[in-house]
Amino acid sequence: MDLDKASDFMATHARTLDRRRFELLTGDGDRDALLAALNAYRNPDGGYGHGLEPDLRSRTSQPGPALHAFEVFAELAPDTAPEAVALCDWLESVTLPDGGVPFGLHVPDPAGCAPFWAGADPETSSLQITAVVAAMAQRVAVHDKAVAEHPWLDRATRYCLDSVRAKERAEDELHALELAFALWLADAVRDTEVIGLLGKHIPDSGLVHVQGGLEDEMMRPLDFAPFPDRLARALFAPEVVAAELRRLVERQQDDGGWRVDFASYSPAADLEWRGYATVGAVAILTGESGPS
Repeated sequence: MDLDKASDFMATHARTLDRRRFELLTGDGDRDALLAALNAYRNPDGGYGHGLEPDLRSRTSQPGPALHAFEVFAELAPDTAPEAVALCDWLESVTLPDGGVPFGLHVPDPAGCAPFWAGADPETSSLQITAVVAAMAQRVAVHDKAVAEHPWLDRATRYCLDSVRAKERAEDELHALELAFALWLADAVRDTEVIGLLGKHIPDSGLVHVQGGLEDEMMRPLDFAPFPDRLARALFAPEVVAAELRRLVERQQDDGGWRVDFASYSPAADLEWRGYATVGAVAILTGESGPS
C-alpha cells in the first residue's frame, strides 16, 4: 500500500474522528485529541449517536454507535477512559431480559438513516449487534479492568455464545453478519467450541454472501479474522489469507483511500465510510507485521 497517499486521502476527505484514529495508528497521534473527537458524538446519557455510525444519522444514543466508540477505546490502549465504563452502564440500561440488546432503539429523527436502523424493533434482541458490540468491548476489557468487570459485558457475552449454540442445535441459519460478529466475540474470549461451530458455516474460500445486501456483497476471510495470531485466523488456509491481503492492497484507490463494498444511505455516509474503511485497511495491513 501507499501510506503517503492514504495519509493525503485522510487529510482531504475523512472526518475528524477517523483522522485522529489514523494519526494514532501510524504513530503520529494524540490520545487526548482522539478521545475529544469521539466525545463530539457522545450524549449525556453515556451513549453515542449523531452519525457516529455513518448510516445512522440520528442524534439519539443507539447500540450501533457503541461499536465505534469501543473501537476507539481499544485504540487508546494502554490508556483508559471513564467514558468506556459509562457506555457499559448505558448498554445495561437498554439490555433486554434475555441479555441481548436490540438492533436499534426508536429513531425520532430518521433523515439520512438506513431503513434497517430507522425501522428496528426495540423489543427484540439482536445477536448481530450484541455480538459486535460485545466483541469490541472485550478488546477494551484487555486493558480496562472496569470494563472487564462490568456485569453488562459478561451478560451480553453469555447471551451471544448461548444463542450460537442454540441456533446450532436448532440448525438455524446464521446471517453472514451474525456469523462474522459472533466469531469476533468467540475469538476475543477464546471460546474454541463456538469458534469451531461457526467455522463449519464458512467455506474454504472464506466467502459468505451477505443476505439482503448488494448482489456481490460478501463477508471475506479478513472480515471474519482480520488480524494474525488469533484463533479464528486458523480457519483459513495461509494461501487464502495471502490472496486476501494482496486483494486488500490492490483495492486502494487512486486517491489513496479505500471503499466499502456495501450500500451507503447518504452522500455524507458514503464519504465517511471511506475514511473508516481506510483506517481499517491500514490497520489490517500494518497488523500483519506487528501486534494486533
